[in-house]
Amino acid sequence: MQKVSSRSSSSSSSSSICWLVGFSLLVVMVQLTSYAHAESTTARTQVSDEALEKALGDKRYLMRQLKCALGEVPCDPVGKRLKSLAPFVLRGACPHCTLEEMTQIKKTLAHLQRNFPSEWNKLVQTYSG
Repeated sequence: MQKVSSRSSSSSSSSSICWLVGFSLLVVMVQLTSYAHAESTTARTQVSDEALEKALGDKRYLMRQLKCALGEVPCDPVGKRLKSLAPFVLRGACPHCTLEEMTQIKKTLAHLQRNFPSEWNKLVQTYSG
């Protein structure tokens, strides 16, 4: 019974980290999209699948944001925003996420786990308390 509880707790922490990283990177993608298109309103910008693919393909930018999240480098405005959202994401709160955004978050998480395993493990260790 102890193993099940421990595993469940570990799974919950890992799930919380997934939310943090996924939502954070989604915010990055929104920022990238907003730079590509002039923002004339305060409405939230939708992230196209093409914009997400482009951002996921920019290894240098992703590494910069991951290192910011890990406290290894100073954060740019996007990174600061990511860190400010972390407490909400850790609670599993994503009240404004659409189904499309949730799909993109899952895609982003899979990309991080597959392509940045070392950084992924550091994020899990850093934010799991």
